[in-house]
Amino acid sequence: MKILNLIQGTPEWKEHRATAFNASDAPAMLGISKYETRTQLIHRMATGIVPEVDDATQRRFNDGHRFEVLARPLAEKIIGDELSPVTGTNGRLSASFDGLPFDNSIPFEHKSLNQELREVLSCEDATGADLEMQYQVQMEQQLMVCGGKKTLFMASTWNEGSELVEELHCWYYQNPELAERIDAGWVQLEKDVEEYKRKLAAGEIEQPKSAPKAEAIQALPAVFVQATGMVTASNLSEFKEAATTFIAAIKTELVCDQDFADAEATVKFCKEAEGNLESTKASVLAQMSTVDEVVRALDHIAAQLRNKRLMLDKLVKSEKEARKLEIISKAGNDFTAHVQALESETRPIKLNVARPDFSGAIKGLKSLSSMQEKVDTALRDGKFTADQLAADVRKKLAWCKDNAAGHGSLFPDLQSLMVKPMEDFTLTITSRIDKYRADEAEKMEAVRVQAEADARAKIEKEQREANADKPIEPSPRTTSDKPSAPAVWPFPMKDSANANPIKPARPSDEVLITSIASSFGITYGDACDWVMEAAERMIQAA
Repeated sequence: MKILNLIQGTPEWKEHRATAFNASDAPAMLGISKYETRTQLIHRMATGIVPEVDDATQRRFNDGHRFEVLARPLAEKIIGDELSPVTGTNGRLSASFDGLPFDNSIPFEHKSLNQELREVLSCEDATGADLEMQYQVQMEQQLMVCGGKKTLFMASTWNEGSELVEELHCWYYQNPELAERIDAGWVQLEKDVEEYKRKLAAGEIEQPKSAPKAEAIQALPAVFVQATGMVTASNLSEFKEAATTFIAAIKTELVCDQDFADAEATVKFCKEAEGNLESTKASVLAQMSTVDEVVRALDHIAAQLRNKRLMLDKLVKSEKEARKLEIISKAGNDFTAHVQALESETRPIKLNVARPDFSGAIKGLKSLSSMQEKVDTALRDGKFTADQLAADVRKKLAWCKDNAAGHGSLFPDLQSLMVKPMEDFTLTITSRIDKYRADEAEKMEAVRVQAEADARAKIEKEQREANADKPIEPSPRTTSDKPSAPAVWPFPMKDSANANPIKPARPSDEVLITSIASSFGITYGDACDWVMEAAERMIQAA
């Protein structure tokens, strides 16, 4: 880790954070922050525009910094070492530590105590794994930066006199799987930031706006009618004209969140206007027995308002559902294309990766922007899972190329074998190859043995046929208790008394071949081959 000579909160520190991948931004990067969406983070990193902090939020920040300073001595007692607030980097990753010892081994992270943290940390066996994921992600990146194995997480609250009110803490231990997810998330976010910059420059997207609020609806003039057996005063004509103009101007093409907010407000306004007209009509009828013209006019306007309201209400629901399906469909197509691109690198293996539950991700949401945010997060997580699976498959295929080349026919079930852990996978592959080689060696040995037997049988047959008409003299017996292998002599034996050659008895084929093998130090099979080759040459020479 490289420690930067920066004081937290200074302009230089803020300038560094604007260009680094900060641990405090990691939850927003993964789409799990309660304080900033991933889209907002991308906009901030692409434009450098930091949202203004209101007074209430600033007071909360100030209390958090004050509590952190007061709690640091408590953390030092638990860790057993002095702590200093420092900022460090490891490549593009950055982290601002609430406290870190000189050897960078155990970071200290502090939060203001609230009810949610109190419920978690009050448990006797609470660990960092019980905390909200946004806290775990921040601490995991801190460990990735400093190289530590665990973090002391503390939450406390203090009164205005800097006296401790309550303090709770636990230990968070590193999570390699979460670290991989963070690494992959920053890689994807960097791509998204560059794409966002391109679209901004090309005018393809607008600057993000605050949550839409329904525009003020043009008020209709208050209708009044007075009657004493006849209509004595009325602005019905003016009201009818204003109402007709208002109804005609109602927008029915709904595209963005602003349009939907306006439409929903208009539906509510129309319903209230209908009620007012009904009240006016009832008042008129109470004043006179019948005023046909007034009643027909009021009924006509009320019917127009009702029809427009019902149509607009239905349109809001149908168009919002259409936009929702469009968001889900686009994300689904994007995920499918991503998986297909990965499978082009893992052929012939297919990636059995589940499609993200986009519908479940947006369940209960009303605004299009919130739906898009949740779907984007689900899509990114799905791509990360697919990337991890593809990397595992590529690793196994590379191992097979180096260690199992030429044995593909032994693994018709290679697709299903890919789900095994690497150690089990390699064991299965090598076991099958070893068995195949052992079986082949056994077959070859059987063939060799059979060939030797066939050769011996052939030689014996030929010897029998060659000596069929010759008498066979008995072989001399030896008195030795230990029979020795017969020798092959290059000259005939002689009687010691008269020096006349002694005609030896013909040995059996078995003894003859064994003698050759013993004399020249070769195998029985090789001796058979020699005899056969010599016989063929003699036949050719004759």
